[in-house]
Amino acid sequence: MNLREQYEQLEEKILSPLATLSKNTKGRIKKEEKCKVRTDFQRDRDRIIHSKAFRRLKHKTQVFIAPEGDHYRTRLTHTLEVAQIARTIARAIRLNEDLTEAIALGHDLGHTPFGHTGEDALNKISSTGFKHNEHSLRVVDYLEKENGLNLTHEVRDGILCHSGELIPQTNEGKVVKLADKIAYINHDIDDAVRAGILTVEDLPKECIKVLGKGHSERINKMITAVIEHALKYGEIKLTGEVGEATWELRQFMFDNVYIASEAKKEEDKAKNLIKELFIHYMDNPNSMPKEYYDKIDIYGLERTVLDYVAGMTDRYAIHEFTKIFIPMPWQIKF
Repeated sequence: MNLREQYEQLEEKILSPLATLSKNTKGRIKKEEKCKVRTDFQRDRDRIIHSKAFRRLKHKTQVFIAPEGDHYRTRLTHTLEVAQIARTIARAIRLNEDLTEAIALGHDLGHTPFGHTGEDALNKISSTGFKHNEHSLRVVDYLEKENGLNLTHEVRDGILCHSGELIPQTNEGKVVKLADKIAYINHDIDDAVRAGILTVEDLPKECIKVLGKGHSERINKMITAVIEHALKYGEIKLTGEVGEATWELRQFMFDNVYIASEAKKEEDKAKNLIKELFIHYMDNPNSMPKEYYDKIDIYGLERTVLDYVAGMTDRYAIHEFTKIFIPMPWQIKF
């Protein structure tokens, strides 16, 4: 019996009936020999961490476009906070922590430059529409390496279903879906206060009365509520007084930060930048890198341009826009 098989046996002994056992995975799209050391979900986590798309998240917007301050969240730090919160919940209710972590680390791989602003721009200009959760799945299925990462069904489902009305098939996926909201509600408050857009006193008093005034106190209240509900009822939900306060606080953030705030003043510029890049590459596909240009015959022109623009970091998109559309000063050579 190898180390992976030993660990799979251990999972059967220690995990909850609510958990997804590694040995019961529905498998990969392409069959491959199993690792002798790692379970399938551990292997998926490692593949995601070592992907180029994961590394690019460090230079993609969370809320504040191309932030220059050292302490503002990026899409990468958001992802790490989601993973930490999700793992805490999963461990407490004895779910599969490796599956939970893999889903959390991969859930935003398909995000565009400038976050949801870039996503909205591509969704409007593309004839097929664009959703970052669907593109995250495309990244791991096709775009990473030569033929994708070949992840397990459970991780792919969790990545696709972390956003919108879709419901993950596993409890681990449901945990990540909630952890995503818990993370961004709280860290976006922290960043908004740092940026001077909000003060703690601006937050809805009834919400703060229930959840707490401090950042860590609010996160702890939400996590504890999810854990307690799962242990009592066997379902992954954030309900009751804490749930109501959480969703009210989330709406407050949409009304005062995500939609109408100083942080959104540059949005139109960012959307126009994305739109102009998209149009340029549609008209000049040979100006894309060869690795993308060569895929036009496989995926079609528009799909390939979407893949290229969506994969850009904030600063690379700005660099490409500047190179293409901004005149360079004439330099006299002596």
